[in-house]
Amino acid sequence: MNYSTRVTDLLGIKYPIIQGGLAYLAYADLAAAVSNAGGLGQITAMSLDNPESLRQEIHKVRTLTDQPFGVNFAIGNHGRAFLDMLQVAIDEKVPVISMTGGNPAPIFEQLKGTACKTLVLVAAVRQAQKAEALGADAVMVVGQEGGGHLGRDDVGTFVLIPRVVDAVKIPVIASGGIGDGRGFMAALALGAEGIEMGTRFIATKECVHASEAYKHHLLQATETDTTVIKRSIGAPARALTNAWTDTILSIEEKTPSYEALKTYISGEANKKYIYDGDASNGFGWAGQVTGLIQDIPSVQELFDRIISQGDSIRMKWNVQI
Repeated sequence: MNYSTRVTDLLGIKYPIIQGGLAYLAYADLAAAVSNAGGLGQITAMSLDNPESLRQEIHKVRTLTDQPFGVNFAIGNHGRAFLDMLQVAIDEKVPVISMTGGNPAPIFEQLKGTACKTLVLVAAVRQAQKAEALGADAVMVVGQEGGGHLGRDDVGTFVLIPRVVDAVKIPVIASGGIGDGRGFMAALALGAEGIEMGTRFIATKECVHASEAYKHHLLQATETDTTVIKRSIGAPARALTNAWTDTILSIEEKTPSYEALKTYISGEANKKYIYDGDASNGFGWAGQVTGLIQDIPSVQELFDRIISQGDSIRMKWNVQI
């Protein structure tokens, strides 16, 4: 069945399914697998050491796929290094740039005059409207169920998606709590024109940088086995519950400050768990969709399953897209 939407037309992809940025995990192998399966794969820029490393990763993606792909920029506080990374993506004519976690205005300024398509991850209606005003081609809207960094308003995907759809004219891509064809079709029913998935793509064969321990934890966890950390410093984010996140919550209760937390929430602590499986000294991001993850398929197998489920739902209810 045809799944063409404004998102597929915009990005030049077969299915409106986008792989999230996934800090320290979204590299060429995974990105290419997603793009080859008909979606939009992405590599994550700011997890790489320097602009030349990003250039090499872009070149590697292009040896593995001839399909469109994106580079994700987690804006944060990277200063000039962030802008230098972005210039590499521009020089390499990357077709899609996505932005998360900060004010995207400097990116839009630097992208002026380029052919890059732009996606902005938001978690509130006002953020979506700001992204549209800046010139975003589409917004990715993450509900409270999602993994990693979330909005501060605790609004779930089922309410947030139609609210944003009603508030902007550009295409909306749904994120948060989506891991199969049922979630895909639900997002389309809510008015979204595509989906973004993060956690579900970690538990795939091509996410080669994720430790087997991390993937096994995703398989074993239910929807109640995640924890929102960093809420006390105004940056709520959802991770798999373990002893490390328990320690973080304890610190937040007693000493709610970035200085007290920085060692525990650092990228190094994240990598100790996701790369080495060291649950005693680190943590891994994950959304509540862990309750729906039962296996570790290839990316192609995951796409086939999602589309098959979508087709079955469309035939059952005679749905037209």
